[in-house]
Amino acid sequence: MKLKLTLLATSLAFLTACDDKSVKEIGIDELVKNLDNPEFVVVDGRQDSLYNGFKDGDAKRGGHIKGAVQFRCDWLPQIADDKFETFAKNKGISKEKTVVFYDTNAEQLSCLSKKFADKGYKVREFKAFKEYANSDKPLEAFPNFQYSVSPEWVNAVIKGEKPETYANNDFMVFHVGWGPVEKAESYKQHIPGAFHFNTDWVENDPVWNLSEPKVIEQNLLNAGINKNKTIILYSDNQLAAYRIFWALKWAGVEDVRVLNGNFATWTKAGFPAETTVNTPTPVSEFGAVIPVNPQINISMPADAMARQQQGLKLISNRAWDEYTGKISGYDYIPGKGEPQGAIWGFAGSDSSNMADYYDLDGTLRNPNEIFALWKGQNINQGDQLAFYCGTGWRAGVSWFMTQLAGWKDTYVYDGGWNAWQMDSTFPVQKGAPNNMAKPDSKN
Repeated sequence: MKLKLTLLATSLAFLTACDDKSVKEIGIDELVKNLDNPEFVVVDGRQDSLYNGFKDGDAKRGGHIKGAVQFRCDWLPQIADDKFETFAKNKGISKEKTVVFYDTNAEQLSCLSKKFADKGYKVREFKAFKEYANSDKPLEAFPNFQYSVSPEWVNAVIKGEKPETYANNDFMVFHVGWGPVEKAESYKQHIPGAFHFNTDWVENDPVWNLSEPKVIEQNLLNAGINKNKTIILYSDNQLAAYRIFWALKWAGVEDVRVLNGNFATWTKAGFPAETTVNTPTPVSEFGAVIPVNPQINISMPADAMARQQQGLKLISNRAWDEYTGKISGYDYIPGKGEPQGAIWGFAGSDSSNMADYYDLDGTLRNPNEIFALWKGQNINQGDQLAFYCGTGWRAGVSWFMTQLAGWKDTYVYDGGWNAWQMDSTFPVQKGAPNNMAKPDSKN
């Protein structure tokens, strides 16, 4: 009888342990001891700007715990139950590992840890991130984290405050879109005080490359832009804002920021919109000879092909069906295919998006996840990389990520497929090289 009771107690204890959904805390010393332990994965639940490098409240240092991946509570409603484990695994989170969540927002931390514990993951909570950030423990940040800003940061600047990395006294916010202001549907509602930025101010048909420097200079002056102002960009479709970020960097504006996400990100954060049409006050001098940074642009096919002979890798940010030559992707581009030697660098479903590069909430995906995908395509930090698409907009997203991370020798091949297919003398690639299958974006 005693033996039977002992066996019963042991069995119950085993079953209880297997069904244990409790969440225990982990301290700094134990966390640091396991940072390089492959059986542990550390998960940052905070917003991108804090992960990227901005300081969290009064913390002395910004960034994320060494090796941490990202997962947001905000994403949970958008993940189908039968897709949850696969989605988490693509972020590096599996049931075989001990999963350590941290967030300085207690409610968000609890949201994540409870969800994963209920799903059967081995969950621990780290609640001392501020103490960690104020110590000398391993913390990582992207070198140019300040390029990508949160709605809270933009709002602080508008209110006349001095949020981290903003040391200017002169700024402008632009809602970027195509066409003159009277035809710009997306500008009908915008961030209070924002001006409309017409993408035609920097590019022109039929190639849709950058316009002549003098034309761009005059348009920037008319818009009130000079090299010394802080220029904050956003758009309904992120592609427009990232295109103009690259163009303004090329021109020589020294401090350019992009709101991470889009106009919807701003309103979802609880900030107001307005319908007033704001008219900028022109300025007379840009303050430098445009372009200050011509090296970030490879303009035409001949330039790109010559650079290929010197080791440049052409990275296509076109949809897979565009890359393989099934479609051109545009009603005004007849040719199908890609420049010879082009490497697929992930993209989206069509010419209007870069879905592989965004999280479920429409903000930029963790650059480290993209860089891991690129490695599978033999796209590496230290390589000479020129990103392109049809006419340049999608390429701005991938190029922006390299700049955020401080990569050198990365460019936008502005002519893209559009310019390449206009001249039959340039060699064309059709079909996926070596009949490769479409790589998984793990998103």
